[in-house]
Amino acid sequence: MNTQYESRFASNPETVKGYDTAKLRAEFLVDNLMQKDKIVMTYSHYDRYIVGSAVPGNSLNLESIAPLKAEYFLERREMGIINVGEAGTVEVDGAPYHLGHKDALYIGQGNKQIVFKSDDSEQPAMFYFNSAPAHTTYPIKKVSLQEANTLELGSMETANHRIVHQMIIGGVVDTCQLQMGMTTLKSGSVWNTMPAHVHDRRMEIYFYLDVPTNQAVCHFMGQPEETRHIWVHNHQAVISPPWSIHCGSGTSNYSFIWGMAGENLDYSDMDVAAITELR
Repeated sequence: MNTQYESRFASNPETVKGYDTAKLRAEFLVDNLMQKDKIVMTYSHYDRYIVGSAVPGNSLNLESIAPLKAEYFLERREMGIINVGEAGTVEVDGAPYHLGHKDALYIGQGNKQIVFKSDDSEQPAMFYFNSAPAHTTYPIKKVSLQEANTLELGSMETANHRIVHQMIIGGVVDTCQLQMGMTTLKSGSVWNTMPAHVHDRRMEIYFYLDVPTNQAVCHFMGQPEETRHIWVHNHQAVISPPWSIHCGSGTSNYSFIWGMAGENLDYSDMDVAAITELR
């Protein structure tokens, strides 16, 4: 089988307070992405969000999975893709979209056949994708980092100087509810998303990349008054429920892809937790 998936149910925040390290990682860490010649997915019951990857040696077809109960994957869904590997192509109903390193592609609901291909099977593309339910069809659109809406946030003094690339977001791409982008920490900075926040009307997933060999990122989650942490490595992701903060600090600078979905497309919809109030 070239496609594998798992399902994860939502967790009550009061229950999560009793999780040990192994249980916390089993519920929220996605550590099996980027397997060559496979499509790997995790179906989360938080907003029915799917996080996945496709690493084609030659080509891989995106198939529907049992939880969707759909004839084809995007029958009632939309998806965003960001290529974190070498160059490759995503064919959508026969139309090719060539994606270089860190190019993004939005695909609207109703497109039937998705095929992932690498330009060079020995140096494959590594397609990271997110998918959420959709109610209507919006046009397919490719977005490079240069075409993204860019924000410069933080400072060297607080070790969180970072560039936010809003790639699949209102004003750049029309979507039903999916939003995706990439944040890159400047050299010497290690903290992302500080001050931390929650947004009760949508969930989020962080996918960490550009983490150097033998380095790691400590991802913080949980309610602001009782946080937890998960150590993550390159090409691993963490599911963040609507009731949870999501931030991290690395032993080096790094990048991460954020993806989110819910009932609100307002990027600034968040309840900030003051740094001095985190516990």
